[in-house]
Amino acid sequence: MAVEVVYRSSRDLEQLFMDKAEADRHDKMLELAERLTSVLQKAEPSLSEEQGENLGIFMARHRAIFAKAFKSQADALDELDSPSAEGAAVT
Repeated sequence: MAVEVVYRSSRDLEQLFMDKAEADRHDKMLELAERLTSVLQKAEPSLSEEQGENLGIFMARHRAIFAKAFKSQADALDELDSPSAEGAAVT
């Protein structure tokens, strides 16, 4: 019987990773998503909890693109329209 080491994010107990660094990145992404959700819900109280979470996760997954846009490169947001951005987990 073989033994495999797996890692789990402390914020997403159902997701398993074969690499500690990948689990850490996922955990940090979820932490950012949680903080973004909080900020978005304060800015727009009518957002449902689910909508806030979905937006927070979307922004956290694509943080590199949003970072470029916030640095006066608004065209970077066009990358979100590409099919590769749909499932991309940006680190």
